[in-house]
Amino acid sequence: MRASPIRIPTDSDDSNWDSCFHLSHQTKSPAHEQTYELYPSDGSGESEEDTKAKEEKSVDCMSLPEEKLAHSQRKTAELIKEKMNTQANKELIRCVILSRIIFGEEHWKCAQALTNLAYGYLTLRGLPAQAKKHAESAKNTLLTWKGNMTSNKEKKEILGALIMLYYTLGVAWLLQNHGKEAYFNLQRAERSLKELKEFDKGSVYRLQVSEKDLTIALGRASLATHRLNLALAYFEKTIGDIIIAKGDKTSDLISLYEEIAQIEQLRRNHDQAIQYLRKAHSICVSVFTEVSPKTAEISALLAKAYAMSGEAQHKDAVELYFIKSISAYHETLGPEDYETLTTIEEFSKWLIQNGEKQCLMIQILVYESDHSKIRETKNILSLLQRAKTIHLDEEEKPFKKERILYAKAQRHD
Repeated sequence: MRASPIRIPTDSDDSNWDSCFHLSHQTKSPAHEQTYELYPSDGSGESEEDTKAKEEKSVDCMSLPEEKLAHSQRKTAELIKEKMNTQANKELIRCVILSRIIFGEEHWKCAQALTNLAYGYLTLRGLPAQAKKHAESAKNTLLTWKGNMTSNKEKKEILGALIMLYYTLGVAWLLQNHGKEAYFNLQRAERSLKELKEFDKGSVYRLQVSEKDLTIALGRASLATHRLNLALAYFEKTIGDIIIAKGDKTSDLISLYEEIAQIEQLRRNHDQAIQYLRKAHSICVSVFTEVSPKTAEISALLAKAYAMSGEAQHKDAVELYFIKSISAYHETLGPEDYETLTTIEEFSKWLIQNGEKQCLMIQILVYESDHSKIRETKNILSLLQRAKTIHLDEEEKPFKKERILYAKAQRHD
């Protein structure tokens, strides 16, 4: 069962941008006398892009740091909306540097900017190691200021930053397969959220980390630590909230149904797992159509769920959903795609384990008759048949001598 909400790139180092934080502690000149050229200036034409670049350069050279920070925060939001994740992450770095200039390194607003950067490394770049490092750098400052707060507005903002910080740490640990540490930090995020609700009389002001995000993460951390009943409770709560807000046909439910089906399989409740995957499949068909990679994925999971039940009456369903999955993958991703080949292999193994030789016919439907995969399947089937014959011969050996003696006695009579 696959459930991977954030894909982690293989590149785990971002030293170019980390170097921005190795700033010397030498005496600084007044903020209004400092200029920072963080955007390259290039181009010689008068295109719209050049005009925009000049405007940004004007903001850089002539604005006060406070104005630069506000501009950078607006630009970050725009870049995230346009899904320009790397550029948005660079802008978050700029926000940290400007916050240091304006507030100083020990101020909670600088720690808040660092928390935003950590969250950006996690959600925009998928880099948990960097996310953890910057979140840890911000933690002590935020906790110190929380204990010495004066204004209500300040307390709300710091609690919001702590929710984001602990969520970031929790998910980062989870992505690195440390379920215990993940759950611990996510619990702290949950407690901070509860504290914010109590402080704000039940209404939570606009948070970047939603209650739904936090509940899903807690469910995944519970699953990672094998607390199946707790994980089930978190996912069921989230599913209920989503259905109330968006209805029972929203694509938001698909991954949750996948994960809750995985929990039911671990609890050996195969019928329940099948029902959740059927719901996911129904939504996929209505949202993405029958022939789509996502529907193909759910069809394969449904086939394997039927197979895991071990029930003879589910045999036809296993074949049906495997064929649906293979056909959809073949049409959308192509015959040589990894998902297509993997699903064919899984179906072939299931057929062989159940004494079936249809696997060859299925592959002929997908490939040309002289394709290497078909030759490979024929070889596998020949080897299996030979192994089966050898196995039977070994079982018969103890009785061969007795049969020979019996045959001789019969001839003598």
